[in-house]
Amino acid sequence: MAGSSHGHGHTPAAWTGVIIAFIGFCVAGVFMVANSPAGFWAGSALILLGAVVGGAMKMAGLGTPKEPDHVVAARERAAARENVTA
Repeated sequence: MAGSSHGHGHTPAAWTGVIIAFIGFCVAGVFMVANSPAGFWAGSALILLGAVVGGAMKMAGLGTPKEPDHVVAARERAAARENVTA
């Protein structure tokens, strides 16, 4: 899986969303232990904010990794072969 060419999760949108959600998780955890409901809900809101920000960045085009040149070249060769045989 580590050598996967799909780039799953290796985008600015994914990293930003996960980092914000992780910070929210940490905040919620600290305030849950501190017995502070307001802080817990603020951390929970940060978790949801991470999902919203990640989704918005994906819609803005920052969620799709650029394909490597060898993948683009292979696709073009395959399309050229189909055009010749058709």
